[in-house]
Amino acid sequence: MTAATLAAPNVAAPSASTSSTSSTASTSSFGAFVADAAASGQLVVQPRMGFGDPRRMRAGLERTKAAVATTVGTLTIDSYTRVGDHAAARDALAEGTPLNGYPIATHSAELTRNLLAGVLDAGFPVQVRHGSSRPEAIVRALAAAGLDATEGGPVSYCLPYGRTPLAESVKNWAHCCELLASLVQAPRTAHVESFGGCMLGQLCPPGLLVAISLLEGLFFVRHGIRSVSLSYAQQTDPGQDAEAVRALRRLASEFLPPDVDRHVVLYTYMGVFPHTERGATRLLEASARLAVTSGAQRLIVKTAAEAHRIPTVLENVRALETAAATAALTGPPREAARSADSEVYREARAFVEAVLELGEDLGKALRTAFARGVLDVPYCLHPDNAGRSRSFVDAGGRLRWSETGAMPVAPHPVRGGRVPGSVRSMTSDGLLAALGRVASQYDGPPAPGSAGSSGPRAGARAARAPA
Repeated sequence: MTAATLAAPNVAAPSASTSSTSSTASTSSFGAFVADAAASGQLVVQPRMGFGDPRRMRAGLERTKAAVATTVGTLTIDSYTRVGDHAAARDALAEGTPLNGYPIATHSAELTRNLLAGVLDAGFPVQVRHGSSRPEAIVRALAAAGLDATEGGPVSYCLPYGRTPLAESVKNWAHCCELLASLVQAPRTAHVESFGGCMLGQLCPPGLLVAISLLEGLFFVRHGIRSVSLSYAQQTDPGQDAEAVRALRRLASEFLPPDVDRHVVLYTYMGVFPHTERGATRLLEASARLAVTSGAQRLIVKTAAEAHRIPTVLENVRALETAAATAALTGPPREAARSADSEVYREARAFVEAVLELGEDLGKALRTAFARGVLDVPYCLHPDNAGRSRSFVDAGGRLRWSETGAMPVAPHPVRGGRVPGSVRSMTSDGLLAALGRVASQYDGPPAPGSAGSSGPRAGARAARAPA
């Protein structure tokens, strides 16, 4: 059975307005949609959702679009396609073996256009998410299907995901940015989101996350991309997280060209997730409030099922609506005084400036920075990462550096000169405790006076984009 016959019974045929040459996708540029939503006071919420079966994938997109929220859709790519093993993806489809994502480079462009027909439009753009350090086939496939948005980056889709040499990933991403920019035709605009704010998901102090995201955004722009989003993943302390999002926005205004479309995307906590539904919901709601008050324009949600299994479409929709309801009930952004540079801003700017001083070729500068340990992700085992940095969670919940190696920042000072969690003192029990801190905090009883859990539809109608 071919991929086409697998999908044909339940995937709508394209109409004349959804052909490859005249598609409703022509008015649905991803970055422009998010900008319009932000201008009207709406937080865009997005799931991470991918299925190998086109019928199920379409159903997921339809349910996402119909959610009581301002949403964008996601095609999350399967693991075989991520690593370029397209033969294995074809075999899985032929054998009816379930995949953990949508094999966009194996399914035909016609099949994917059919899947998107009547779903993708100016009010519902779709982004392709993948995790690949070799994304050329994915970029060609998404553009052929009428899409304009993806995410990743030469560092963020290399170091956490395998052993591809950083130099190879940088070369691949430079080529693919230029390729995407050439394949996406006006009036649409190619959009790439940096995954740099999510390195390893947890225990990376925010200054480095902010810096990598900004540097990847600069890398995209230098290779022809005119619409970017910069990411940050919720960490262990709300105050530090708010500093990080504001620092990312400020650095974007200082370093990115003014004519480049940009926004900040926040990820609900990427580490060990609460095991209780109540705890998971509280953490999701906290991320929605953080997004609104710090000025992020888009939120990638997680569901109450994250600690146990892959979530269903219904669970994803419930998370979208919960986040949208919480955002609708949250006050406007609270800006910190511009005269005071936050700790996160100062640290992130030190990283950015140190890399930019390594040369005009940003790809080469990134390679040199990691080779010299100027950038060094804690607990990252990739061969091109120096591995001399370490972090810890202080008594107040903030992520701090205990060891910085050759990086242009200093370890956090502690009385007595010994940092809990340093290379010398971190134990396996200590590491596990740090990794599980957020889950334990949210699974526990709510703190006196803290915001309670709101229902998924309370106030959600107010969060829906205008028709």
